[in-house]
Amino acid sequence: MRSNVRITTPLVRSALQSIQRRSFSASVGRQAQWGFIGLGQMGYNMARNLQAKLPSSDTIRVFDINATSIQKFANETKALGSGAAVKIAASAREAAEDAETTITVLPQPSHVKNVFGQILKPPLSQEVVSNPDRLFIDCSTIDPSSSREVANAVHTTRQGRFVDAPMSGGIVGATAGTLTFMLGSSDSLISRVEPILMMMGKRVIHCGDQGAGLSGKLANNYLLAINNIATAEAMNLGIKWGLDPKVLASLINISTGKCWPSEINNPVKGVVEGSPASRDYSGGFGISLMKKDLGLAIQAASEAGARLELGDRAKQVYDAAEQQEDCKGRDFSVVYRYIGGAE
Repeated sequence: MRSNVRITTPLVRSALQSIQRRSFSASVGRQAQWGFIGLGQMGYNMARNLQAKLPSSDTIRVFDINATSIQKFANETKALGSGAAVKIAASAREAAEDAETTITVLPQPSHVKNVFGQILKPPLSQEVVSNPDRLFIDCSTIDPSSSREVANAVHTTRQGRFVDAPMSGGIVGATAGTLTFMLGSSDSLISRVEPILMMMGKRVIHCGDQGAGLSGKLANNYLLAINNIATAEAMNLGIKWGLDPKVLASLINISTGKCWPSEINNPVKGVVEGSPASRDYSGGFGISLMKKDLGLAIQAASEAGARLELGDRAKQVYDAAEQQEDCKGRDFSVVYRYIGGAE
């Protein structure tokens, strides 16, 4: 499997974007049409970055089931007075109808399937966009099997090309435009998809064919889920032995135990300035989202015949922590509180 990490400079990115926009249009010189479906915490900020970097001649149609979110997006982008023109779509179907490129950022596999069910039937317009040239980029974190099912529906009906591009970086990365995208796509589409993703992030890792991006994302988040619990337990153990939490964390982070939860998202208050633990575990990566991703990873592992020794137990921990009132709705590092860590 070929894996490429790409970080594009602004000059190269600008050139790629120019080429990309022209290659999408069904007729020379016509403005590009975009669709964006899903304006949640991640999608909203991704769409803002995309809209701001597109030329004023382009149009982006946005849709979300939350009407307030759509209107807020339209008002904020209008106030900026730059970037692509924004239009509010009445449905997911309308957002995609005349778009050369449609981006979806949705919560669950069922939402992705439902949206594409609406988009694909009846067949989309061919007057504005030639169906084989249409591109669908799904940035949702769902299971690879569901993603392949949707991709198959798109491809067998000959209504375009479908790729998966889940992302890492959280709300902070979505806002700053520094996301890392894990792309599952044929080699032939990389040069077309990459410039689009680079308008919303700073890295694109090509993991392999369609579905591979999600496999990579879920493998990473499975490891993150386990490391988070292990870090909480190790910190709690050391503190109960009388170790200073900052000293313990420093020791871990120059030793073999170093990991993202120990270094960047340490679960103990005061160890990492600005971390969720230092603000009562608010913000960050919600425990419900981690539970969801862990569940998807376990499901995908079962389908692949991959043995997981710690997955089910870790899911039990997140399930129980999410039900605890002082942990509910907080960053997933709150498992430290759940196991009785000193605060």
